[in-house]
Amino acid sequence: MDTNTGSRQLITFQLGDQYLGVDIMAIREIRAWSPATPLPNVPEYVRGVVNLRGVVLPVLDLRYRLGWGMTEPSARHVIIVVRIGDQLQGIIVDAVNDIVSVSADNMQPLPDMGDADAAHFLDGLATIDQRLILVLALDRLVERVAMADAA
Repeated sequence: MDTNTGSRQLITFQLGDQYLGVDIMAIREIRAWSPATPLPNVPEYVRGVVNLRGVVLPVLDLRYRLGWGMTEPSARHVIIVVRIGDQLQGIIVDAVNDIVSVSADNMQPLPDMGDADAAHFLDGLATIDQRLILVLALDRLVERVAMADAA
């Protein structure tokens, strides 16, 4: 059986009791929490920047970006380094779980929830072992809203 046909691999992780997933091809590395250096005049969900072997990358508070409150980072938190477009970004998560293969049969579109902001950041839902996993649309997490503000 060809497992590549119609399936994708996701890294799953947690924000509180919620399980989320992101396409494994976007992941560059997973690193322990290290405090981010705050920057002025950035969106509230940008917690600052960290230096990753000479590359300065922004760190996003995913919980806050999804509208679930502010993360209070501790030593148990993890930064997942992902490539979004041509830039590396870090996202703060509570814990990384595992790698799962999701077939097209196990992916479902989001139900229509009106203008719910969180739905804007999701590609769909996956069911793995009776657990619902929200699949993130990484490219929509960091839309360039600053350009609209400057106009």
